[in-house]
Amino acid sequence: MSQTSEPYSPSRRRLLQGAAAGWACALAGAARAADSYPARPVTLVVPYAPGGQGDVFARILAERLGTEFNQTVIVENRPGASGAVGSRLVLRAPADGYTLLLGQTGEIAVNPYAMKALGYDPLREFAPVILVGDSPLVLAVPEKSPYADLGALIAAARAKPDALAYASSGTATPGHLAAAALALGTQTRMLHAPYKGAGQAMSDLLGGHVDFFFSSASAVMPHLNSGRLRALAVSSRERLGVLPQVPTVSEAAVPDFQFSLWGGVFAPAQTPAAIVELLNTKLNAILAEPAIKSRLEGDGAAVRPNSTQQFTAFVRGEAAKYQRLVQATGIQVE
Repeated sequence: MSQTSEPYSPSRRRLLQGAAAGWACALAGAARAADSYPARPVTLVVPYAPGGQGDVFARILAERLGTEFNQTVIVENRPGASGAVGSRLVLRAPADGYTLLLGQTGEIAVNPYAMKALGYDPLREFAPVILVGDSPLVLAVPEKSPYADLGALIAAARAKPDALAYASSGTATPGHLAAAALALGTQTRMLHAPYKGAGQAMSDLLGGHVDFFFSSASAVMPHLNSGRLRALAVSSRERLGVLPQVPTVSEAAVPDFQFSLWGGVFAPAQTPAAIVELLNTKLNAILAEPAIKSRLEGDGAAVRPNSTQQFTAFVRGEAAKYQRLVQATGIQVE
């Protein structure tokens, strides 16, 4: 049977020509914006207080990116609501590349599932620009802890449910979720002791008031070096170069266990693709500089080149992992 098509009328032709012209103008406008970008200062929002990993990442990048662009790059700390306050601020700004987010694990991959009224969808409303660094967590115990290895700690948790307590820097933070995943994977029950920040959690761990803490590598290394803490495991898929003798959780207890505190640059989703790609190119070059790379790696962060497409895939994989974990544990941010 033959098919007939709608006549190609002059009015339809004019409509299609107008649409094509509109797209051409839009693309030309985006190209012009990228050619002149940045023509004024850029703001990089950190949705946490100064001093944390994201803030360190932002300040290292801002200084070099400002020099590269011959423009000021301002780091603006906007803490609150587990990173949601600063994230919403960036999404309310024009999508022109002049307001960016230094987003981390929590506000991008965890909050959509652990917060009931987040008010935005990170996977839909942000354009991933580049992964800056990926820092594994270290399961540390006090120097006088009776647990010589992860197996002994898990055995104690099995023998006495809800007797062991672990610290975290807050509900639904990567450290909390890593410990919850450890309990889930080993079928044990342990008590969660949330603190208002990593500093308080570390202080009580050092004092022996809690049994263990999944801490960032950068925060725990000085205490491991001084002997005040011991590392029982790391949360990465492979052992850390700075702690080659410490096994991964995957080796010692739970296969495919992988949790980290990562940070990357994000732009509002409607930011011109040419600007996003320009930022990715510039930041990849900066991260490859020996001085910058060694500075980040010295704090325990893995640094590797990545495209916007690779970073997008990474973010989506992390979000899917945390969605499953939050559903399995019922963890929610009040």
